[in-house]
Amino acid sequence: MKCLRNFAVPLKIFAASLCLLVVIAQSSFGEESEVKQSKTFFKADLQWKLYQLTDKFDKYFKLPCMRIENGTPDRYDRIEVEKNVPIPMRDGVRLSANIYRPKGPKAESKFPVILTRLPYGKDEYYCWMPAIGKFWAKKGYVFVAQDVRGKFCSEGEFDPLINEADDGYDTLDWIAAQPWCDGNIGMEGESYYGYTTWAGAVTGHPNLKCVSPMNTAMDFHDLMFQNGALTLQTLGLYPIWLQGKAYQNFFRLDRMHLPLITMDDAAGIPTPRYDTILRHPLRDEVTESYNLRTRRERVEIPILVVAGWYDVFLKAAIDDWLMQRQKNMETGAKEKQWILIAPIDHEWTPTLTNRIGRLDIGDKCANTTWEVRQAFYDKYLKGIDNGFEKTSPVHIFVIGDNDWRDENEWPLARTQCTDYYLHSAGSANTLDGDGMLNPDAPLDEPFDTYVYDPQDPVKIHYDIDLWALAAEMKDRRAAEEREDVLVYTSAPLENEMEITGPISVTLYAASSAVDTDFTAALVDVFPDGYLHLIQEGIQRASVRESATAPTPLEPEKIYEYKIDLWATSYVLKAGHKIRVEISSSNFDRFDRNLNTGAEFAMSSETERATQRIYHSQEHPSHITLPVIPR
Repeated sequence: MKCLRNFAVPLKIFAASLCLLVVIAQSSFGEESEVKQSKTFFKADLQWKLYQLTDKFDKYFKLPCMRIENGTPDRYDRIEVEKNVPIPMRDGVRLSANIYRPKGPKAESKFPVILTRLPYGKDEYYCWMPAIGKFWAKKGYVFVAQDVRGKFCSEGEFDPLINEADDGYDTLDWIAAQPWCDGNIGMEGESYYGYTTWAGAVTGHPNLKCVSPMNTAMDFHDLMFQNGALTLQTLGLYPIWLQGKAYQNFFRLDRMHLPLITMDDAAGIPTPRYDTILRHPLRDEVTESYNLRTRRERVEIPILVVAGWYDVFLKAAIDDWLMQRQKNMETGAKEKQWILIAPIDHEWTPTLTNRIGRLDIGDKCANTTWEVRQAFYDKYLKGIDNGFEKTSPVHIFVIGDNDWRDENEWPLARTQCTDYYLHSAGSANTLDGDGMLNPDAPLDEPFDTYVYDPQDPVKIHYDIDLWALAAEMKDRRAAEEREDVLVYTSAPLENEMEITGPISVTLYAASSAVDTDFTAALVDVFPDGYLHLIQEGIQRASVRESATAPTPLEPEKIYEYKIDLWATSYVLKAGHKIRVEISSSNFDRFDRNLNTGAEFAMSSETERATQRIYHSQEHPSHITLPVIPR
């Protein structure tokens, strides 16, 4: 990170101070300024003012100083920037872009281009676009950062996910016609602007030569409703936060509010897209309108997917890569599909802290994604013969070994899927219960039982930012001290164990309710008692058989549930224990099942549910771990 010139500091302090004063004087709502502030929101509005003030400070002081390093030398010392360049769309709407170009006496007149299209503000501190633009320009690329339709400096109305393919195609058309473009364009982006990257790819634009979608999904519905449960804190509230030109005051949102459908109105931030999402929890024509997987047949270009073991998009990112690779099995494009899975959350916090919760993962993850992406673009945009096409298709970071490893497939061919069975004498409640976990199949054992009350859900993630899970992860003791959390623990491991691949729990359970949820978490128990989350998942009972045709439960009947805990690459050390938690809530990572069977998001009524978890010869509940021989 470079320092500001000394003579410029006083001027920038003065300018930033003026901006902060303006922010303080403005309404908390931006476009919602006509909404009257009430005493109910006094604390939330004060928090929002502080948030905005901090954001302005970061934008005007920290962002100009930022410099990204990846261990490779710059190709150009200087760059030039054009700001707020209007790019016309087919309907006449103009989208605003900043363009970063190499500059200098040896600079060519034409360059390959990397395009990013985002809703978070191309000039804002969040996402660091100015720093990223400078990075790619110095590597010899033109970098174009564009505000998507209806956000920040772009015209039009923002309707999440709907216009991105057409707008992406029109933007690619415009770039290809510019005198500084050599005809080779790549796209990259994370999260929403990872989706816009996929949206560009499915158009089949002839000048789009490669893409790198990161921490994202082609099908956002799978992320919004994970096995039937709304991912409340993240994708569920995301449309409210992004409503309008800029950001909305998310501090006003009461996540315990019922019914869910009126949460946005109660906060004074009415959001049509939020309402639409909640009215379509099952797959239908509305959810399919923004499902890019249905259009992936046109994608034949090289793809580098980047994902994170602790990112909320992990499963979708892996699935997208697998589907695309399978689709291209009989074409040359199959050999041009790569995936890199880093030890990161959505905000990439371990690249700054070298930590996941209490785990020190070393310093090898920080620069690798930048190095790999540059090698990818150098090969497929610049045509440099660097051997990238010969690299392994799977590049993973193994947590515990704290190093990268290349693999030839996913899941790994040498995986030994190993079942660990749940056992108890009928009292597995809390970490002090009698729950056990081992590879021996159960015989005749009593079931475990607990009561799930939607008015008092498990809140292990409630006061942390799930987008930054690795940085804010808690010791799980608070969850495991609850009577509605069942705990099953192995004996201490005699040798270290690597688990790399998909994880699942097979659960046999009965409920007194007509609909409910079952949750599972895989935990690493340290010798000193620290409880570290490896992965977790959920299954809504009513969609246990179908994502389009829910079926109610017959109370007290035993059903089999498959709970997907996604995947990991994690080494459990000798002396540590493996633990599985079973419960019925994980709020507010997921919404609460109200246990009533009422129409989703429309009711405020709740019921307590008595849950029974079976582990017997007839009903052998277990977790399946992808063990890798060491």
